[in-house]
Amino acid sequence: MVNTADDEEFYGLHVSPDIDTVIYTLAGIGDWERGWGVKDDTFNCNEMLGKLGVENWFKIGDRDLAINLVRTALIRNGYPLSQAIDVIKKALNVRAEILPMSNDPVRTLVETEEGILRFQEYFVKHGYRVEITGIRLEGLEKARPLPEVLDAIRESDIIAIAPSNPIVSIGPILGLRGIRDEMRRSKAIKIAISPIVGGRALKGPADRMLQKMGVEPSAFGVYTLYRDIIDVMVVDLSDRDLAERIRSEGKDCLVLDTLMRTREDSRRLAHEILTLLRRD
Repeated sequence: MVNTADDEEFYGLHVSPDIDTVIYTLAGIGDWERGWGVKDDTFNCNEMLGKLGVENWFKIGDRDLAINLVRTALIRNGYPLSQAIDVIKKALNVRAEILPMSNDPVRTLVETEEGILRFQEYFVKHGYRVEITGIRLEGLEKARPLPEVLDAIRESDIIAIAPSNPIVSIGPILGLRGIRDEMRRSKAIKIAISPIVGGRALKGPADRMLQKMGVEPSAFGVYTLYRDIIDVMVVDLSDRDLAERIRSEGKDCLVLDTLMRTREDSRRLAHEILTLLRRD
């Protein structure tokens, strides 16, 4: 289940950054070091846009562009986003089911001292350096979760909340009507992995966002956002002291090396978590 509140229109195209990162990673073509886009992509189109006077701070590689062209064409021909994603992931031989949180538009707006910015403006154009004062999720109240998302929550044996930004990556999904209720009712083992290690976000502004939202910028602070819907929290070795705070609330807490510098690290962490959960 993937956040779509970061989706935006660039150069007349429907761009789904979080969805594409998941697809490219599972297809084995993602740029692991950069964290977005296609590995070894070129940017000839983007450079030409700049020469033509188009504001091109949002960089889309040439192979990445092909994906966005196809998705946009499918949507304009009546495909909902979920079906467009299905076409693309099958073409790239991705077998895993990839579900957008909703086919309805939800957009993250960042309230800053310089005014309201679209999320990609804040994150990419300004490099998340602008001081934020709040987060607004436009369209969230009207949006309906994808039915398959609700089905997946009901039918899964294990539900894992990835170590993504809990405010702008996970928050929109959990904020959709009915999602938290289904999570509470689900009989699956529900776990969350903290993106905050040693009081800091390893990448991005999650720690600063948590602080601005009045949440302790720590693995325990992340836990408090999920405490009503999870059974197990996973924290890094450097946060082992926080594990007892979590356990004192009656929740299980796994202390593992959660740093994912390489694809091998991510596979190791996933294997360790699944092995421990299945053993229980």
